[in-house]
Amino acid sequence: MVDEGETLGATMALWCTIRTFAEHAAELGNSQPSVPVFFVKPNNCLQRTGPILVSSHSGEVHHEVECVIRLDEHAQPEAIAVGLDLTDRLTQGQLRSEQLPWTKGKCFRGSAYVGPFVQWDDSFESLVDEHLHLTINLWVNEVLVQSARLSEMTISPAAQRSELLTWAPVSAGDYLFTGTPSGVGQLHPEDHVYATLESHDGTVLSFIDTRCD
Repeated sequence: MVDEGETLGATMALWCTIRTFAEHAAELGNSQPSVPVFFVKPNNCLQRTGPILVSSHSGEVHHEVECVIRLDEHAQPEAIAVGLDLTDRLTQGQLRSEQLPWTKGKCFRGSAYVGPFVQWDDSFESLVDEHLHLTINLWVNEVLVQSARLSEMTISPAAQRSELLTWAPVSAGDYLFTGTPSGVGQLHPEDHVYATLESHDGTVLSFIDTRCD
């Protein structure tokens, strides 16, 4: 599935911000950084449809639901979607303990699962407007395991953009994964995964509805 504004074979970077929700940083035993910190997934990690490949992955696969922003030529939001930053937590932890880059724990096949984008004509600041009440949710086997308003972010999308532009070669069409709330956990074969990005009135703006294979 290719959304309007994208082309098959397009090259983009997937910029991913860590520890933007204080409770998530705490649940993993990490301190929250004073400025936004990023890692990058290559765009061939991107998956838009089909099952999450758990059984064929050599390690663990953990879910992290996020709001994903597609950037325009001015690095402003042009569209938003719900996404999953899938993580091999065990591999990531082992590499971190050895002070090695944890690319293998974040950049495996299908590790950037993104739902359909919806056009967003407003500002970065509006994404965390408490009156708009944008919310990300994730259910696993019909149990709500992650849920948070974007206004709960302690490192806002606007702050993420500002920091990124001080050093990163951001281009039109790049994705910004804005971080996950608490409640991350492992996925297993046959799990049903349903994620949403919702507006203040419960309207589903973007969703992922899939199973783990």
